[in-house]
Amino acid sequence: MTHPAPPPGCPAHAADGAASPFGFPLYDKEFATDPNGVYEHLRQYGAAAPVELYPGVRATLVTSYAAALDVLRTPETFSKDPRRWTDLNRGAIAPDSPALPMMAYRPNALFTDGADHARLRGAINDSLEQVDPVALRGYVERSADILIDRFAGLGEADLVGDYARTLPLLVFNELFGSPAEFGDRLVAGMSGIFDGVDAERANQELTACLLELVALKRSRPGPDITSWLMSHPSRLTDEEMLHQLVLLMGAGTEPQLNLITNALRLLLSDDRFAGSLAGGSLPVDDALDEVLWTDPPMANYAVHFPVRDTELAGVRLPEGDPVVISFSAANNDPVLAAEHRAGNRAHLAWSAGPHTCPAQSPARLIATVAVEKLLDRLPDMELTVPADELPWRPGPFHRALAALPVHFPPVPVAVAAPGARVGAPPQQTSPDTSDAYGTDPYGADRHAPDRYDADQRGADQYSATPSTAAPQGAAASTAAPRTAHGRPAETSGETPWQPLPPLRQTPPQSAPTPSTPPAATSTAKPPPSTGTGRSRRWSSLVAWLRGR
Repeated sequence: MTHPAPPPGCPAHAADGAASPFGFPLYDKEFATDPNGVYEHLRQYGAAAPVELYPGVRATLVTSYAAALDVLRTPETFSKDPRRWTDLNRGAIAPDSPALPMMAYRPNALFTDGADHARLRGAINDSLEQVDPVALRGYVERSADILIDRFAGLGEADLVGDYARTLPLLVFNELFGSPAEFGDRLVAGMSGIFDGVDAERANQELTACLLELVALKRSRPGPDITSWLMSHPSRLTDEEMLHQLVLLMGAGTEPQLNLITNALRLLLSDDRFAGSLAGGSLPVDDALDEVLWTDPPMANYAVHFPVRDTELAGVRLPEGDPVVISFSAANNDPVLAAEHRAGNRAHLAWSAGPHTCPAQSPARLIATVAVEKLLDRLPDMELTVPADELPWRPGPFHRALAALPVHFPPVPVAVAAPGARVGAPPQQTSPDTSDAYGTDPYGADRHAPDRYDADQRGADQYSATPSTAAPQGAAASTAAPRTAHGRPAETSGETPWQPLPPLRQTPPQSAPTPSTPPAATSTAKPPPSTGTGRSRRWSSLVAWLRGR
């Protein structure tokens, strides 16, 4: 694009009067620490501004809400196909650039247009429609309880590492029929791609792991999204399956982690969510709306490539140069009114146009249940450090906390007594002296606990009782070693992953038909969840809810 003179006070020109030749860098700590300050300066260029996504990777960042909608809704001018990327085609992008795993072509629904996109998108839509939201909610609740039980008795936790990073992976394993031992590899691969840290190696590891999953499901299909994609009438090849899974995992793990932690940060630090019940404090559902408007988990993405030289709101865009949508800057465009956002779903956090996120409902359900369950179990939880001192992970695309430390009064955890029969009342034990599970709930050389027995689940209490089919020496009856900080040490376990009941909604009566992607920007607001609004330290409202 043609760059105007730098605006006065622009941080990209502040140090020595000379800026990066590509624009303001979005990969360093300055941007991660104060993205809104950067967006404010970039708006002085107009509706779009030059930026550097990674070293040597130039792009144009759209910061205007109206201009963002123009790009998202005009596929005949703005293509999603990275094979049009001029700098990549002429060899200006290094082969090991961290931009490539996030921006280079893959044969999936994200990087295609027209008929190819409709075919690939239809397979995703039809597979996601078979997920039963009631079963999904139950699985998220039980997974959340598993993780909370591990730190509830310690009085402190990092909600990123101890909770929100693992929870989406457990859900992914269930939804996609992924063996638990793939856990560490999937997390390392996806985190490396988003963080841009050794992204080439991370992409190779992720690819190898998902190819193993595809091969497994070809030989042993099951009631899971991977198998439904394979059996879809679109007849996806193994290569298409691989990259459809990369897309779905990328959308279902890292952004989900960020949505959960950003919502928790808001709920634990914003006085609007800390009033008494009589004062009308906002519930969790409205807190998620606020986050999706002001701090979306994917701050900048939706990379497009002009099919010809064009103009966007007076800014010239050359053919084949990347155009990135800033969902965060567009949502917070000063032209928009900031009031009355509760229940307003016109934000761009889910994108818009033909590439609108197809998994909005399950993503929102997972985040809502994750937040509500945590606040219900630990109502007196507080931030350990002030909100403005929380660390953020650098990266041009995500809005991701590096840590979310909290403290709370330790809560005893209900565990099964050794040798107890199924359905017997659990005993109260502090995790400081006995670990209910023994090992991390995912990952290589680790295991997940046995699933909860239905007779032991209640409205306010879940106990991790081994099923009657559990092998001898199951983790529920084994004390585990701990680190110097009191956290469970990583040990190997022999208990295999036991999947929960299938999440299939209903058996299909006929072959599914490709879905038409929605063009609307927003969706109707679902009924409020049965979660908590926040009282001061949450206690009074939780007590009221339980009394109700």
